[in-house]
Amino acid sequence: MNESDTSRVIEMAWEDRTPFEAIDKLFGLSEQQVIELMRKELKPSSFRLWRKRVSGRKTKHLKLRNPEIDRVYCPTQYKPR
Repeated sequence: MNESDTSRVIEMAWEDRTPFEAIDKLFGLSEQQVIELMRKELKPSSFRLWRKRVSGRKTKHLKLRNPEIDRVYCPTQYKPR
């Protein structure tokens, strides 16, 4: 994964409304792989803050999300590669 892709994955992981499934769809990284990437790329304190923020967050997991929301991302969310 190049530096630009790594940066985008980190950005998406921090976004509240971007589920891990969207990251998997675009970059082929499972939730566990995203966690490992974040652990590697962030400072330890930033990683702990991020983990606390996303743990159990309904918007980060499609299975926990309201079924009326049928999209995985906002159409204007992604930047051109």
